[in-house]
Amino acid sequence: MTLSIFDLFSVGIGPSSSHTVGPMRAAASFTSSLVEGGVLDRVEGVRVDLFGSLAATGVGHGTPSAVLLGLEGLRPETVTPAQMDEGRARIATTSTTLLGGRRPIPLCEADVVMRPLTVLPQHTNAVRLTAFGGDGAVLVEETYYSVGGGFVEREQDGGAGGAGGALGVAPTAVPFPFRTAGELLGHCRASGLSFAGVMLANEVALAGGGDAAAGDTAADDAAAGVRARLLAIRDVMDECVETSLGRTGVLPGGLAVRRRAPEWRERLRVEDPHGAPEFWQEWVNLVALAVNEENASGGRVVTAPTNGAAGIVPAVLHYARTYLPHHLPPGATVPVPVTSDDDVCVRFLLAAAAVGVLYKEQASISGAEVGCQGEVGSASSMAAAGLAEVMGGTPEQVENAAEIAMEHNLGLTCDPIGGLVQIPCIERNAIAASKAINAAKMALWGDGSHHVSLDQVIATMRETGRDMSDKYKETALGGLAVNVVEC
Repeated sequence: MTLSIFDLFSVGIGPSSSHTVGPMRAAASFTSSLVEGGVLDRVEGVRVDLFGSLAATGVGHGTPSAVLLGLEGLRPETVTPAQMDEGRARIATTSTTLLGGRRPIPLCEADVVMRPLTVLPQHTNAVRLTAFGGDGAVLVEETYYSVGGGFVEREQDGGAGGAGGALGVAPTAVPFPFRTAGELLGHCRASGLSFAGVMLANEVALAGGGDAAAGDTAADDAAAGVRARLLAIRDVMDECVETSLGRTGVLPGGLAVRRRAPEWRERLRVEDPHGAPEFWQEWVNLVALAVNEENASGGRVVTAPTNGAAGIVPAVLHYARTYLPHHLPPGATVPVPVTSDDDVCVRFLLAAAAVGVLYKEQASISGAEVGCQGEVGSASSMAAAGLAEVMGGTPEQVENAAEIAMEHNLGLTCDPIGGLVQIPCIERNAIAASKAINAAKMALWGDGSHHVSLDQVIATMRETGRDMSDKYKETALGGLAVNVVEC
């Protein structure tokens, strides 16, 4: 297990982690290889080929412009919406892309070659980048796969890749390696740690802090660094909500979908002026809608674990931070095992990430590969685990919460209208957040024993995705994408 929590929760640009964030990272990595190979100043042209789902729904997700801006050296972790707008306008006006930010080449969105019916063997989200010299000879050619959540794999690495453009990174030893929920539970029972505790120990090792369980002196500093980074992720989630609530009008893309979150907040301020517990559902819905409206407009969001499902974890985290003392199971003897808002957020995100690792290792978080069950379903499962953890659940109850949430998202298709992450994606996040909360509550009412294990439901999700018709996997060829032609 070498995945970091910061692979699963990373800051990126909307509207899609697989169709915007991943392709931009791939293109930026390609440009870096040109620089490192000393050939950038010899490049006279670049060809961009998009395959499969990247081509089928890429225009609605802004994939062509994301690739061109990535070729200019921009990265989703740091680029701002203003930089995106400026770059797109300049490329459209000049029909020129500044390769590496300095070498002008004739390339604009109209030059991107779209191959929606050609699916490469490794993954349906593929981009091939080819750099040519002055004589037309190929200088460098690379094929990249955007496999969900912003993760990128390079073909020549044989599928070994990572997020953030960290392609081909060597594995790092961790004290509690796990690929399955069974292994994770085994570590919890042997060590006495929770899901969050196991994930933190591994994260400390990944951060170079040694074995936290063994009491290495560097571990405390590394743990503090992990905590600070997690709180920074929490802050970006909060900022995303506030930014969205300050916007009005309709979302871009042509569907004229009206922003609802700002109006809903004003109504809630009137109807729930004192934050009464009975209004929890409305506020959870509001947070989920706000995040996904911001994502749909190309704003900054946290992949959790994908952009299309980015509203679920923040919405359930809002519930945990705001309503937890009111909603413990009747007769619960275990007090809320946190002492501050920061503690809630850190433990929630660690436990959620532990479950996210299971989906990434055993199945997929890519809607283009397994349908929306891999995006919204996995996010709901992660959020349920995080909530159960901070509600005082045992490892077995946390695993049960994650299982319940995914079990009732199985078979979820990915068929956004117009290829835009708007309908049904925005409302779907709110519904899945409520499922996560209900799953955590159901698990806390039990003792952790249940018939279907989390590993079994993950395997079922993977097999369901394999059997699902391609037209329901982010290709805009079936479902709502074809049955609703106007809104």
